[in-house]
Order: sequence, then C-alpha cells, then structure tokens
Amino acid sequence: MARWRLAGINFEHFHMGDNLREAFEHPDVEIVGLCDAQPERMADAIRDFGIPADRVFTDPRECIEKTHPDIVQMCPATAGRVELVKLVAACGVHVLLEKPFAARLADADAMASALPAGRELAIHWPLTWSPNCRTAKRLIAEGAIGEPIEVHYYNGNRGPLWHTHDRIDRTAEQVAAEKPHSWFYSKALGGGSLLDYMGYGTTFGTWFLGGKAPTEVLCMTDHPPGLEVDEHAVALARYDCGLSKFETRWGTFTDPWTHQPQPKCGFVIVGTAGTLSVYGHEAHVRVQTRACPEGRDIPADPLAAPLNNTITHFVDHLENGTPLEGPMTVELARIGQQIIDTAVRSAAEGRPVALLG
Repeated sequence: MARWRLAGINFEHFHMGDNLREAFEHPDVEIVGLCDAQPERMADAIRDFGIPADRVFTDPRECIEKTHPDIVQMCPATAGRVELVKLVAACGVHVLLEKPFAARLADADAMASALPAGRELAIHWPLTWSPNCRTAKRLIAEGAIGEPIEVHYYNGNRGPLWHTHDRIDRTAEQVAAEKPHSWFYSKALGGGSLLDYMGYGTTFGTWFLGGKAPTEVLCMTDHPPGLEVDEHAVALARYDCGLSKFETRWGTFTDPWTHQPQPKCGFVIVGTAGTLSVYGHEAHVRVQTRACPEGRDIPADPLAAPLNNTITHFVDHLENGTPLEGPMTVELARIGQQIIDTAVRSAAEGRPVALLG
C-alpha cells in the first residue's frame, strides 16, 4: 500500500490534472479521492487516473471523512480559497495549494494561520521545477553574477482558457464561449492577469534576490473593452539596491512552451558582477560576466528526485524533514503577495504605493 494518501479537491484551475499526474506516477502516493462541486470538471482526471465512482465526491468534507487523506491538493479560484483551506486544515491534513498564493495578503495570512501544528501549507508554483530556472538560482547562489540587484520579468501566455491539463490546446470558439462564465475573468473571484500570473515574477524575483522586499511599487494595468479584469499589467518595484520590473500578459502571440513569443517570456537578473537570463523552456541559461562580456550559454542542470516535481519534493519534505524550496514556502510567497497587493492598490490609485503589510 502507498504510504501517502492524497485527495484532489476543487478543479477550478486547469493545473489540477497536471498536479494529479505527478501524484499518480509517484510510487508512494495513492489518489484516494477527487472532489469538485461541478462533476464534469473531474471527468478527464477520473478517466486518465482510473478513479472509481466511490472515490468521487462533490462535497469536500465528505471526501475527507470517507477517504482519510494525508495530503489534499487543491486548485480553487484565487479569491475563493480561504474557507476551503480552513475546512481542510481543520481536518488535520497537509495542504498543497495551487498558485497564486492568494487574492490579497489578508487571505494569505488567514490560510497560513489555519494549519494546526505539525501540518504544512505549501504553494505549488510549476516554475519551481523548470531546469533552467533552478540552474539560474544555483548560479546566483554561487556568486556567478555577484550580488543580485535587479530582476526583470515578462511572462504570460495566450490566455488561461486556451489549454486544458496536459496543455491540450482549445479552439478560439471554445475560449470565446467560456470566457463570460470563467472565474479567470471575474473580478469577484480574483481573476485577471495581475493576480493570476504576476505572482510568478514577484515570488521568484524575491527568491532570486535572496529574500529582499521592495520599499514601494508603481503599477499600471490594461482592461480591454467588455472585461472587468486586466489582461496586461506592468509593475515597477523600488528596492534599496535599485529598480526591478514585473510584467505579465494574457494574449502573447504564442504560448512560450510551444514557440517563444516576442518579447520572450522569462527573467533577466542583473548582478553587481554580471547578468543572467532564463527564458521559458530553453535548455540553458545565458550568463554575461566581466571575464566573458560576450556571454555564454550554460546547459540547464538535469532534474533528479526529490527536486524534480512538487509531489516528490513535498513527500520527501514530510518524510525526511528536508527544507521546502523557497517559492513553496509561506514565508517567501508572502513577500511575493505583498508586492501583488501593493501593485493592485497602485493601479487603482494611479500612484506609487509603499509596500503594504
């Protein structure tokens, strides 16, 4: 029997299928239950992972009480997750929460404080397991570019409705039909590119900068006609060491995992002794130093367990006490959320805002 029982609860974000696949392929993890208020959203996972009918639920409490999971993996809408996390936490279960952390800092703090002693809350950022991103972090930690002082982030995709789990493409007609009904485009449910995607930049930027937080943020967003949420957001953050930029876009010309759009999606990190760029799914990072001003490509480090995906790493953490990778931790993700909260207020007020929280 598997040593770890996992339930997948709430399928509002399409990443649930990808997350469950990691659990399905882990030799020590068993998917003991699936739950969503709309059963049709579970159909692909039920089929792909062979989940029997008596393990499928529409009520999360019933799912937990009948399947007794050790871990609950959840993918709720950004603004609808606090009560669900509290419910799961009250059952004494570890929580793996899909990115972004929260719709607002107060929600992030409420979820973090809901976990009883001995139970973990970790945030699943898929980019944590990008080989070139991990290589970039290693090189920065080794001092390859000196002290990091700037992060420049541009990232996004064609839009959140253009693909399902396993990144299966959808048609323009399917996207247009779903858009009016999707939480991604609902302000009340925490939709918009700023809340959904800029957290990658602010959280990983904090990781690359060694935990530094900015002092103030200036942000502008673009709301296309007929939408109540943004599809494009740009934030400028002032740090004691300089300025950094975080930009996110729904509506890139292509998805970066198929063909890099222009501008290219990824990060540029500037240090006191060099620069480093990491783009999309490229198999290398590019480093520029005083000894090599023309720059050179460094192959991305291969991934190996337990640092190859969220489930493997989280199980290793629970079994052996190994530290969680930075972006997965509440402490680091909270700084990313502070920047997001400040950006939201700045965009609303049209002025720079001192870091909130």
